[in-house]
Amino acid sequence: MYLLILCRFSPVFVVCVVVFLATYSFIFVHVYMFSMKLDTLVPVTSVQLGETVTIPCQLPVIETIRTEVHWYKQSAGDTLKVIWTLRESATAEFAPEFNNSRLKVNHNKHFTNLTILKTNQEDEGIYHCGFTEWRKNIEWTGTYLLVKGNYEKVHPGDSVTLQCSVLSSSNRKTCPGGHSVFWFREANTSHPSIIYTDGNRHHECEKRSETEQSCVYHFSKNVSSSDSGTYYCAVATCGEMLFGNATKQQMGMI
Repeated sequence: MYLLILCRFSPVFVVCVVVFLATYSFIFVHVYMFSMKLDTLVPVTSVQLGETVTIPCQLPVIETIRTEVHWYKQSAGDTLKVIWTLRESATAEFAPEFNNSRLKVNHNKHFTNLTILKTNQEDEGIYHCGFTEWRKNIEWTGTYLLVKGNYEKVHPGDSVTLQCSVLSSSNRKTCPGGHSVFWFREANTSHPSIIYTDGNRHHECEKRSETEQSCVYHFSKNVSSSDSGTYYCAVATCGEMLFGNATKQQMGMI
């Protein structure tokens, strides 16, 4: 399975997911952390829609009490967001956006595990566990949570319009070559393949903040029984590739 996510910055460290080249058990991720540069395999944890899942994180041996532990989430096409923070011996806190009864963190000096109750489609993404010790570099682990069952069922002959959302910098300079939009599909029995490309495609954009904007792209087609799969989009602009959210299409019985 190929899963693609836009690079974003964290207040504590920088995580840049260039492209996910995934098998069913691991994702290849290119990561930048402070001045360090490394490649790593990120494990994939699967959960059925509506079920409970626990994402583990083993902590290193602690030599001082001056530590911080963080949980982050990064969804496709969105920024890295803080879920939970523990600073030294202070009381742990959930970020307001994630302060709900579905999320639990079990923490001690050996591990910090994040549990998500009654998973929904929006829970899919990569979860980062970061640990910092006084005057030392951050130690980082990540897990991609794959939520199964979030399919949109259609029937052969139906007309389907797919929507792709891309978050980017709103102060990005306009490039002479414009941009190109790529759509590709992955089936259970094959690798992803490009099914459509269009340069300088009209799109809708709106500012989400002073520094970010969200653009929406559409792709329409009449589906057949062979079109089941996971659909992705990518936008090439200014020498960069920006990746959008994925949509899973499953053919229903007529």
